Amino acid sequence: MDKETLVNMQAPLKDQYKEDAEAAVVTLSAEGQVGEGVSCSVQTGKALVEAGLHPATGGPGTQACSGDMLLEALVACAGVTLQAVATNMEITIRSGTVKADGELDFRGTLGVSKEAPVGFKSINLTFDLDTDADEEQVAVLKKLTERYCVVKQTIENPVAVDTTIQT
Repeated sequence: MDKETLVNMQAPLKDQYKEDAEAAVVTLSAEGQVGEGVSCSVQTGKALVEAGLHPATGGPGTQACSGDMLLEALVACAGVTLQAVATNMEITIRSGTVKADGELDFRGTLGVSKEAPVGFKSINLTFDLDTDADEEQVAVLKKLTERYCVVKQTIENPVAVDTTIQT
Protein backbone atom coordinates (compact mmCIF):
# COMPACT_ATOMS: atom_id res chain seq x y z
CA MET A 1 0.00 0.00 0.00
CA ASP A 2 1.28 3.47 -0.79
CA LYS A 3 0.81 6.67 1.22
CA GLU A 4 -1.89 8.08 -1.07
CA THR A 5 -4.01 4.94 -0.78
CA LEU A 6 -3.67 4.86 3.01
CA VAL A 7 -4.43 8.58 3.38
CA ASN A 8 -7.48 8.28 1.08
CA MET A 9 -8.71 5.29 3.04
CA GLN A 10 -8.34 6.99 6.42
CA ALA A 11 -9.25 10.61 5.54
CA PRO A 12 -13.05 10.15 5.62
CA LEU A 13 -12.78 8.41 8.99
CA LYS A 14 -10.58 11.15 10.42
CA ASP A 15 -13.00 13.79 9.18
CA GLN A 16 -15.96 11.93 10.66
CA TYR A 17 -14.21 11.51 14.02
CA LYS A 18 -13.33 15.21 14.14
CA GLU A 19 -17.00 16.07 13.62
CA ASP A 20 -18.43 13.32 15.83
CA ALA A 21 -16.07 12.07 18.54
CA GLU A 22 -18.54 9.38 19.60
CA ALA A 23 -18.29 7.78 16.16
CA ALA A 24 -14.65 6.95 16.93
CA VAL A 25 -15.54 4.96 20.06
CA VAL A 26 -15.76 1.28 19.20
CA THR A 27 -16.17 -1.60 21.61
CA LEU A 28 -13.99 -4.59 20.78
CA SER A 29 -14.73 -7.87 22.47
CA ALA A 30 -13.41 -11.37 22.87
CA GLU A 31 -15.21 -14.40 24.19
CA GLY A 32 -14.01 -17.76 25.36
CA GLN A 33 -15.53 -21.04 26.44
CA VAL A 34 -14.27 -22.54 29.70
CA GLY A 35 -12.99 -25.97 28.73
CA GLU A 36 -12.12 -29.25 30.35
CA GLY A 37 -9.34 -29.37 32.88
CA VAL A 38 -7.79 -25.95 33.16
CA SER A 39 -8.40 -24.45 29.71
CA CYS A 40 -10.35 -21.78 27.87
CA SER A 41 -11.06 -21.79 24.13
CA VAL A 42 -11.01 -18.38 22.48
CA GLN A 43 -12.31 -17.70 18.98
CA THR A 44 -9.97 -15.36 17.14
CA GLY A 45 -10.69 -13.79 13.78
CA LYS A 46 -9.19 -16.78 11.99
CA ALA A 47 -9.00 -19.76 14.35
CA LEU A 48 -10.03 -21.27 17.64
CA VAL A 49 -7.25 -21.06 20.23
CA GLU A 50 -7.25 -23.25 23.31
CA ALA A 51 -5.39 -21.59 26.15
CA GLY A 52 -4.14 -23.39 29.21
CA LEU A 53 -1.60 -23.34 31.97
CA HIS A 54 2.02 -22.65 31.08
CA PRO A 55 4.36 -25.55 31.93
CA ALA A 56 5.94 -23.34 34.63
CA THR A 57 2.56 -23.46 36.42
CA GLY A 58 1.96 -27.18 35.90
CA GLY A 59 0.43 -27.10 32.44
CA PRO A 60 1.17 -29.67 29.75
CA GLY A 61 2.60 -27.15 27.28
CA THR A 62 0.19 -28.27 24.55
CA GLN A 63 -2.08 -25.24 24.83
CA ALA A 64 -1.49 -21.59 24.18
CA CYS A 65 -0.32 -19.58 27.17
CA SER A 66 -2.20 -16.33 27.72
CA GLY A 67 1.13 -14.59 28.37
CA ASP A 68 2.33 -15.70 24.94
CA MET A 69 -0.94 -14.48 23.48
CA LEU A 70 -0.40 -11.04 25.04
CA LEU A 71 3.06 -10.85 23.48
CA GLU A 72 1.63 -12.04 20.15
CA ALA A 73 -0.99 -9.27 20.30
CA LEU A 74 1.77 -6.74 20.99
CA VAL A 75 3.84 -8.02 18.05
CA ALA A 76 0.84 -7.94 15.71
CA CYS A 77 -0.24 -4.45 16.76
CA ALA A 78 3.28 -3.02 16.70
CA GLY A 79 3.99 -4.57 13.30
CA VAL A 80 0.83 -3.19 11.72
CA THR A 81 1.35 0.21 13.35
CA LEU A 82 4.98 0.35 12.16
CA GLN A 83 3.89 -0.40 8.60
CA ALA A 84 1.16 2.25 8.67
CA VAL A 85 3.57 4.85 10.04
CA ALA A 86 6.25 3.88 7.52
CA THR A 87 3.69 4.16 4.72
CA ASN A 88 2.68 7.66 5.87
CA MET A 89 6.34 8.65 6.12
CA GLU A 90 7.00 7.10 2.70
CA ILE A 91 9.66 4.84 4.17
CA THR A 92 10.14 1.60 2.28
CA ILE A 93 10.49 -1.48 4.45
CA ARG A 94 11.60 -4.35 2.25
CA SER A 95 11.27 -6.91 5.04
CA GLY A 96 11.40 -7.11 8.78
CA THR A 97 10.66 -9.00 11.93
CA VAL A 98 9.01 -7.92 15.15
CA LYS A 99 9.80 -9.78 18.37
CA ALA A 100 8.52 -9.39 21.91
CA ASP A 101 10.18 -11.02 24.89
CA GLY A 102 8.62 -10.85 28.32
CA GLU A 103 10.03 -11.96 31.66
CA LEU A 104 7.70 -13.55 34.18
CA ASP A 105 8.35 -14.73 37.73
CA PHE A 106 5.86 -17.55 38.19
CA ARG A 107 6.19 -17.38 41.97
CA GLY A 108 3.73 -14.48 41.79
CA THR A 109 0.98 -16.21 39.84
CA LEU A 110 1.36 -19.39 41.90
CA GLY A 111 1.10 -17.45 45.16
CA VAL A 112 4.52 -18.64 46.33
CA SER A 113 5.84 -15.13 46.99
CA LYS A 114 3.93 -11.94 47.69
CA GLU A 115 7.02 -9.98 46.60
CA ALA A 116 7.00 -11.54 43.12
CA PRO A 117 4.72 -9.67 40.72
CA VAL A 118 1.78 -11.38 39.08
CA GLY A 119 2.41 -10.55 35.45
CA PHE A 120 5.34 -9.54 33.35
CA LYS A 121 8.32 -7.95 35.08
CA SER A 122 9.58 -6.57 31.77
CA ILE A 123 8.81 -6.70 28.06
CA ASN A 124 11.24 -5.96 25.24
CA LEU A 125 9.95 -5.15 21.75
CA THR A 126 12.48 -5.44 18.94
CA PHE A 127 12.18 -4.60 15.24
CA ASP A 128 14.75 -5.86 12.74
CA LEU A 129 14.13 -3.99 9.49
CA ASP A 130 15.58 -4.03 6.00
CA THR A 131 15.16 -0.39 4.98
CA ASP A 132 17.11 2.49 3.50
CA ALA A 133 15.65 4.91 6.05
CA ASP A 134 18.28 7.05 7.69
CA GLU A 135 18.88 7.22 11.44
CA GLU A 136 16.61 10.25 11.92
CA GLN A 137 13.74 8.65 9.98
CA VAL A 138 14.11 5.43 12.00
CA ALA A 139 13.98 7.42 15.24
CA VAL A 140 10.71 9.11 14.16
CA LEU A 141 9.34 5.77 12.94
CA LYS A 142 10.07 4.24 16.35
CA LYS A 143 8.58 7.19 18.26
CA LEU A 144 5.35 7.21 16.23
CA THR A 145 5.00 3.44 16.29
CA GLU A 146 5.27 3.52 20.09
CA ARG A 147 2.77 6.38 20.30
CA TYR A 148 0.09 4.79 18.10
CA CYS A 149 0.40 1.09 18.99
CA VAL A 150 -2.82 0.35 20.92
CA VAL A 151 -1.52 -2.74 22.70
CA LYS A 152 1.76 -1.09 23.75
CA GLN A 153 -0.06 1.98 25.05
CA THR A 154 -2.55 -0.19 26.96
CA ILE A 155 0.25 -2.17 28.59
CA GLU A 156 2.16 0.98 29.52
CA ASN A 157 -0.91 2.94 30.62
CA PRO A 158 -3.15 0.28 32.10
CA VAL A 159 -6.88 0.70 32.24
CA ALA A 160 -9.14 -0.55 34.99
CA VAL A 161 -10.65 -3.94 34.24
CA ASP A 162 -14.01 -4.47 35.89
CA THR A 163 -14.68 -8.13 36.65
CA THR A 164 -18.12 -9.64 37.01
CA ILE A 165 -19.05 -13.26 37.69
CA GLN A 166 -22.58 -14.19 36.72
CA THR A 167 -24.16 -17.46 37.81
